[in-house]
Amino acid sequence: MDRHRTPPMGLCCCYCCCTIYYYVAAAAAIVNNAQPQSLVAVVFPTNGDPSPNPVPVVFPTNGDPSPNPIPVVTTNGDPSPNPVPVVYPLNGGPSPPPSPPHPPPPSSAVVVAPFPSPSPSPSPAVFSPANSTQKKSRQLIIIILGSSLGALSFVVAFCFFLYSKKGESKALDEFYVDQILGMPTRFSYKDLRAMTCNFNNQLGKGGFGSVFQRKLSDGAKIAVKRLNGFDHIKKSFLAEVETIGNIHHVNLVRLMGFCAEKSYRILVYEYMSNGSLDTWIFHRHQDCTLGWQSRKKIITNIAKGLTYLHEECRQKIFHLDIKPQNILLDGQFNAKISDFGLSKLIDKDQSQVVTMMKGIPDYLAPEWVNSIITEKVDVYGFAVVVLEMLCGRKNLDRSSPEEDMHLLSLFKRKVEAEQLLDIVDKYNDDMQIRREEVVEMMRVAVWCIQSDFSRRPSMSVVVKVLEGSVEVENNLDYNFITPVVRRAIRVAGNQEDAIGVVASPLFPSVLSGLR
Repeated sequence: MDRHRTPPMGLCCCYCCCTIYYYVAAAAAIVNNAQPQSLVAVVFPTNGDPSPNPVPVVFPTNGDPSPNPIPVVTTNGDPSPNPVPVVYPLNGGPSPPPSPPHPPPPSSAVVVAPFPSPSPSPSPAVFSPANSTQKKSRQLIIIILGSSLGALSFVVAFCFFLYSKKGESKALDEFYVDQILGMPTRFSYKDLRAMTCNFNNQLGKGGFGSVFQRKLSDGAKIAVKRLNGFDHIKKSFLAEVETIGNIHHVNLVRLMGFCAEKSYRILVYEYMSNGSLDTWIFHRHQDCTLGWQSRKKIITNIAKGLTYLHEECRQKIFHLDIKPQNILLDGQFNAKISDFGLSKLIDKDQSQVVTMMKGIPDYLAPEWVNSIITEKVDVYGFAVVVLEMLCGRKNLDRSSPEEDMHLLSLFKRKVEAEQLLDIVDKYNDDMQIRREEVVEMMRVAVWCIQSDFSRRPSMSVVVKVLEGSVEVENNLDYNFITPVVRRAIRVAGNQEDAIGVVASPLFPSVLSGLR
């Protein structure tokens, strides 16, 4: 991310010009203070009018008056009968005592004033050390001006170099992105905005951003996801795009393209015609629900997708947000996991994105409160999704009585009373017919929801259990209602309090997992 930006070239030039002006003004002050011959003695008449022809009185560098001082003149231009010598010390010392004073005539007064400009005609009374001082002052001004102009030229050249390097670096980045093998298609923001009719055809909204639908010219549909809260990052975004773009699995939604112009961060995915899982398992109408075989296939698809992310992918990826809204279904009701790989883009300063991603503690493992994040967090979320599919209701259902509002609490009571058949989806006839198989699947969920995350199986083991090659572990702990979950149940009536139960600060390494 570009947090350190090059200062504008105009600002640097302005600074240098101000610096030059400062030094030139300082040099001028030095010159004015170093030329005592620029002072004159002016005789004023008693009426206050200055002499029209002021004549300077020049003294040598040792402070003694000139042996032949120029006489002070009166207003009529005649020499004063009583000239008054004026002594100017050049080295800061006290003035030597003047000769006995001769008061000026009562019709005039002597005043020392700056000499406005030297006479163009040469004067034999000018002392040579003064000319030497003027010459040195001019040399000083030339040196200061030359140094300042040289500094200005250097700064301008340096700024031009930085800007040219920045443009070259940007061009190299663009070239690098385009040359990466397997990199998804790069879209311009203008094209994506036109495709989605200015982002109007919205399909849904999640923790990472909003999703829009678009039909391409060849008839294929795409899903355009506009991310929120990632405008300050680009390099990490492109790195994740490269990673996600090279992940290909039948149970993971395929990334087809991206956009990273200015502050826009947009991902283009394959379109899943049957939408998200939550639209199919929480309805109480037969024509909108899924039968047992379809649900069993979806559960297996989710397990295989997570297995690939955790164990078979080149870089291990923790999803950290497994829920029905992130399980998408194609035309044949094959399940694919979406939004994987985005958690690494979140840093600890993006509290809004973290909170939205975490949502209410429906699918979050208890160890979230201690920031102990492993792949077993996804195993826990998988178990909650499975229970929702088997029971046909949400984990947190505010429409239910208070004692049944939280599915995990209800499930624990039914286990203790050996009445698990009572919580099988009662609105699905096929599920009721196969209740014994459904209850067996509940044991798989219980194994995955153990409060001690070290006792939860890996997703590859879960796949083997679903395929019938491994048995569910015995001696399962049904006390999975931990103090954190219990507190969440108590405050479930308040959405914000429920979020606060597990809202602990998380570092980027924790969120991204072992990459």
